[in-house]
Amino acid sequence: MSKVTLVSAAVLLRGAITHAGECPRESAGEHTEFLLARRPEGKVYAGWWEFPGGKVEAGENFRDALVRELHEELGITITQATPWLTREFVYPHATVRIRFFRVTAWEGEIHPHEHDAIAWLKHDDYTQGRPTVDPILPANGPILKALALPCVCAITNAEGNGVEAELARLDRALADGLRFVQVRDKRLPAADRARFAQEVVARGHAHGAIVVVNDDAALAARSGADGLHLSAAALRQLASRPAFGWVGASCHTHEELARAAELELDYALLGAVLPTPTHPETHGTGWPAFETMIERSPLPVFALGGLRPAMRPEAQSHGAHGVALMRGWG
Repeated sequence: MSKVTLVSAAVLLRGAITHAGECPRESAGEHTEFLLARRPEGKVYAGWWEFPGGKVEAGENFRDALVRELHEELGITITQATPWLTREFVYPHATVRIRFFRVTAWEGEIHPHEHDAIAWLKHDDYTQGRPTVDPILPANGPILKALALPCVCAITNAEGNGVEAELARLDRALADGLRFVQVRDKRLPAADRARFAQEVVARGHAHGAIVVVNDDAALAARSGADGLHLSAAALRQLASRPAFGWVGASCHTHEELARAAELELDYALLGAVLPTPTHPETHGTGWPAFETMIERSPLPVFALGGLRPAMRPEAQSHGAHGVALMRGWG
């Protein structure tokens, strides 16, 4: 096996940030920009665009390398950064393992010292097929879709709250900025669940939200949903990625996370992290175990189980993309 080069990379975000370390406000996500830098002549892949960063040197950890590289490359001092994804990629000249950090605060003015150009871009340019810089290093490409994924995943509970009450809750949350909804409610009668899913999709799409349906590909397609969310059991039985724009899965183990990555899914939910009202006897994995489990994940991972919206910064400090909630999202 070839030697793996460790690399730290920064996804610098500006615009519509509501709190240090958090994702941008969901309703303002289209205004958030991220930074790419172009590799200069004389370097491997000259002319290609990348997220700034560089190799981890002896005695450094990923965060130390990130701080040093951004000071050397861009002339800034990081004041707020959270770990995010880890991707491995085999280039002709090297195998790299890149630890991506979301950087939301820094000191100093950005100037390219080791690149010949920089550009602030919006994720919509890529998710809607309007790239404004090209080409982008292959290892960086999947990050662009992950940037389009909101940081709060609301899981519906019409079974417990009633369909009309749940739709009213959804309307309030969408008006307040919610942009990612999973239709669960698998115990509703089929006709009721179908009508509910269609309502959630219509209301979500009116606000530009992503809507996925849990474990029913036919209903996801029929309701016009954006994608499919797989249970852990369905994930284990899957031979290939379902043909939807967004596909995620519920995971509980390293093996399930690895399978989700192997199938090139778009995200995963991992839990339970903390005790939940429905399973008070279960203590949850806790944050240290959660962080260890997702440290090498190439997918955005939402923390699930016993969480509240206010815990999002804490979840992200442990590497989570965001939080998934059945209670407390509206």
